[in-house]
Amino acid sequence: MSRPLDPRLLRYARGVRSLLLGSVVVAGLTAALVVAQAFCLGYVVSEVFLGEAALDDVMPVITLLAGIVVGRALLSGLGDVLAQRSATRTSRELRAAMLAHVVRLGPVWLSGERRGQVATLATRGIDSVEPYVSRYLPQLVIAVVVPLTVGIAILTQDLLAAVIVAVTAPLIPVFMILIGLYTQSATAKQWSTLGVLSGHFLDVVAGLPTLKAFRRETAQSQRMAEIDRRYRKATVGVLRISFLSSLTLELLASLSVAVVAVAIGIRLVYGEIDLQTGLTVLILAPEVYLPIRMVGAQFHAAADGIDAAEQVFEILGTEPATTGTRTDVPAGPMVVDGVGVTYPGSEVVALLPSSVTIEPGRVTAVVGPSGAGKSTLLAVLQAFVAPTSGAVRVGDADLADLDATVWRARLGVVAQDPVLVGPTVADDVRLRRPAATDAAVDAALREAGLDPATLPDGAATRVGDLASDVSAGQRRRVALARVLLDPPPLVLLDEPTAGLDDEAEAGVVAAVRLLAARGSAVVVVAHRPGLVQPGDTVLTLEPAGVPA
Repeated sequence: MSRPLDPRLLRYARGVRSLLLGSVVVAGLTAALVVAQAFCLGYVVSEVFLGEAALDDVMPVITLLAGIVVGRALLSGLGDVLAQRSATRTSRELRAAMLAHVVRLGPVWLSGERRGQVATLATRGIDSVEPYVSRYLPQLVIAVVVPLTVGIAILTQDLLAAVIVAVTAPLIPVFMILIGLYTQSATAKQWSTLGVLSGHFLDVVAGLPTLKAFRRETAQSQRMAEIDRRYRKATVGVLRISFLSSLTLELLASLSVAVVAVAIGIRLVYGEIDLQTGLTVLILAPEVYLPIRMVGAQFHAAADGIDAAEQVFEILGTEPATTGTRTDVPAGPMVVDGVGVTYPGSEVVALLPSSVTIEPGRVTAVVGPSGAGKSTLLAVLQAFVAPTSGAVRVGDADLADLDATVWRARLGVVAQDPVLVGPTVADDVRLRRPAATDAAVDAALREAGLDPATLPDGAATRVGDLASDVSAGQRRRVALARVLLDPPPLVLLDEPTAGLDDEAEAGVVAAVRLLAARGSAVVVVAHRPGLVQPGDTVLTLEPAGVPA
């Protein structure tokens, strides 16, 4: 986000709009109070020390001055409350928009290191946007409104001081831009390293049993330590730039105010300017530089958020594989016609051209060796991957022309490692049909080959990443029961019997047949022969992995 305010932030975060409007009002009132405070102080000091006025004579002005100080404090507090609320709303809106878009992009896009990067952005990354919104943006508005207002006030009192301010004040933004560009580069490097560290950590945790079995955990520990060292080095580099830039901006602002003070002092000695005017200008001069200088300080405090927001916008700007808009899905069989896939940026074919007709009420088995593209074909059928060649037709429509959200609402998917969101098994089974009765939930579980009585607390057994009392095989059958409770037109099953014994496999096979009997078109990736029976449509995929 190289610009002070990225327009994309206004598009995805409505809270920023109200913040900017409120900040303009607060900054305008603050600027008026700053000018009024300077004139009151100049008047009181000159009248008491040179005009020999008693305190009682200037008490009304002192009372007004006290009111101005209280008013500035109230405006500051109001601005802080408005900024914090807007920042909280902004982070919530950005997180929701990013996660919704990641769902639209699909699991293929999310594979690899992107998992760690998205996880980091969705948590710490978007949280770091809050200082950018709550501190940097309001200060940016103040740095425009207050110096301009105060500069005009100085111009009405002393032309020479106004010229000095007009010449020196723009130097601070120039230095800020130069330092900011360097800071942004260092921060981008820091975030990139953190993303690599997060992705590598997730991969290591997922493969820890394998690493332990082959005694390779020590090598991965050393690799993670090396990435961690690079991240710490990048973080210290950002802090070093922040401290040095603050020193530079403070020095420049102090010298500028000193030049104004010297010019006023010399003319006071020669009687070319009166004390009240000199004091007023001298009090106003620092108020020109302070807001601009604070922008630099807040920029460094919000640098992580600026770079995180840029990464969020890159994700939000990524186009899904299919962008169709047609919402009426025609009836009829689904025809896969010569569909082949080569992923962008890869020279290796992931799926050789393949054809099959998927009909309602029938089971279509997809078989082939590992790496033949079975999971890729399922991703194509879910509109997460666009075919490089060929097409998928649904009735008289091309799948690419259909609205992806509407299409996926007609699908039931049981992945190899399904995610259960819970909080209980019953809640998970009801995801497609929330009003289903307990009896219907229990019946669906039994149809999927999972007797609720075998679970610790029946259908009330807890599930989820942090509190799960079901095994991997039971999770797969819970996901299958979810589909059985409300059968969709198309069901995609990716190795539903993996890791199951013969008895459990027989129950899953019966559930697959039941789905077809209820009218669903069932596509099942099968490695085990028990899933393929006479009468099934079988698509055998040839080994892929050849150059495109």
